[in-house]
Amino acid sequence: MMAATSPSAPRLRVLLLTDEMEVGGTQRQIVHIARQLDRARFEPAVLFFRNPSFFVGELERAGVRVIQVEKKGRLDPGFVWRLVQVLRRERFDVVQCFAFSGELWGAVARRLLPRRRRPALISSVRGVYEWYSGAQWRVKRWVASESERVVANSRMGGDYASARMGLSPGSVRVTYNGVQVDAPTPGRAAGLRAELGVPDGGTLVLFVGRLVVHKDVPTLLRAVASLRDEAPGLRLALAGDGPLRADIEAEVRALGLGDAVRVLGQRDDVHELIAAADTLVLPSLREGLSNVVLEGMMGGKPVVASRAGGNVELIEHDRSGLLFDVGDAPALAGLLGRLSRDAALRVRLGEGARQRAMAEFSIPSMVQAYEQHYAEAARTAGT
Repeated sequence: MMAATSPSAPRLRVLLLTDEMEVGGTQRQIVHIARQLDRARFEPAVLFFRNPSFFVGELERAGVRVIQVEKKGRLDPGFVWRLVQVLRRERFDVVQCFAFSGELWGAVARRLLPRRRRPALISSVRGVYEWYSGAQWRVKRWVASESERVVANSRMGGDYASARMGLSPGSVRVTYNGVQVDAPTPGRAAGLRAELGVPDGGTLVLFVGRLVVHKDVPTLLRAVASLRDEAPGLRLALAGDGPLRADIEAEVRALGLGDAVRVLGQRDDVHELIAAADTLVLPSLREGLSNVVLEGMMGGKPVVASRAGGNVELIEHDRSGLLFDVGDAPALAGLLGRLSRDAALRVRLGEGARQRAMAEFSIPSMVQAYEQHYAEAARTAGT
């Protein structure tokens, strides 16, 4: 298979394959890539197994074909057969797989095709997978061996995965996430702040993410609780949903934070919330390259984040944001208190963040990098 090199050459058929299309950082990147690939050179499609979201409609409105191959339960032989049939029928040139389940079943289905019909496979590293079992790393290593290349979204994640898979240094390529922030609706920020109960002169701290263990929202709640006397005007908004929502709401009540914390659930107006916020916060136990951090930086907001995973590659402490050690609620409280008192500091860090994000983490630069990955993988597959 040859990459498209002229207007008359056939377009490369690229499939972005993942297990779920729920609202999350990886899925958001899939949408950006699929929508913005050069249609003169590439014909994108997205395939998923379960949990559709509004992202599916967004892709379809942009003219990207979306395919669902339904998977019922952990082991579903019929699912594997259906996936093989889709790959056989569509004859993609390149398949990029995301998430453990997507990589495993995408690589298995590809392997079940006749050798001459197998698309070039690109697998992904989207975080630092300290929680993987030995069996999972063996699967990941096998997927990597089947892949034309492995692409990580952070240097830390790529180096860690290389070491665990026994790959040579530098064998995992790094392409950082790209983000864009839509222009906020004029006047909407003030309305949101009023809806969220932010008093005049108060500070709105925003968390955006899945309500799951590794986002470590309890540490954030403890930090906010400790600031009740020092920063009575501080308000925290939690945008996102997940399996821990009920537990987090119970913790808010137990800490007496009913007036200071709002659990908003899933939102499709994150860019408006970012514009309304004074500070973004991400207290994760582990993290890849966070889209939320990048969106906050692009929006000119200071970000307070844990020293986890790719956060330290994005944020230069005291230049484009502030960092604290994982799980350290007192340190997080100190940083949030400092920002709540110092508007000039918020402006300085926010501007530093915006300049860095614009220079290094734009969507066009990410998409151009993936276009090169796809063209090179298709050209060298089978050689």
